[in-house]
Amino acid sequence: MSFRFLPDDAVAAIRMPAGQTVLIDPSLRPGASCLEVIEGVARVYCPCEDTEGMTIAFLQPGDQLRTDRLCSEGVCVEALTPLCFRSDAQPVEGAGFDAVNEWTLQLLRIRHLGSAEQRLHALFALLVRRLGRRCGDWCDLPFRLTHERIGELIGTTRVTTTRLISRIRAADLLVVPNGEPGLRVAPKLVEAAPLAA
Repeated sequence: MSFRFLPDDAVAAIRMPAGQTVLIDPSLRPGASCLEVIEGVARVYCPCEDTEGMTIAFLQPGDQLRTDRLCSEGVCVEALTPLCFRSDAQPVEGAGFDAVNEWTLQLLRIRHLGSAEQRLHALFALLVRRLGRRCGDWCDLPFRLTHERIGELIGTTRVTTTRLISRIRAADLLVVPNGEPGLRVAPKLVEAAPLAA
């Protein structure tokens, strides 16, 4: 696993290119500090030996990651698109919403669906509803995930994931444009998802 470390001092803007990862070590952060995404989309995952790479959340502009709620080994933040975040944000108290907890709950709900096909369908719908946007006849997602990562998210192998994605593409419900960082999902795939986000 390759990542850089977050600076010890709080910073108003940290920029990362897509594909770069930073380790958030809670022992180096003040008790009430948090990170806040300013631009882009990030994946938050566990660097622990037993669960290395396990996705716990995706973050978008305005979402916060509280450093006092991390496991002792911390978490990694991967830039899925060019990312800008601040490490000097003050936690929003009393809002009743925690982006990381909400994502973890939704990903857990997906993992409990009966078939891999249902889980993949629900995952695409969740990602589009939360992180995508409707553009004409398609819904655009501004990033791609590897088949291995999707397999981790839906609890299946990369081979099974590839087979299921091939079926969705053959049904013209998913398009992966050449030379673009994102992908397009048909609205009817999103609207017919087995879980409402």
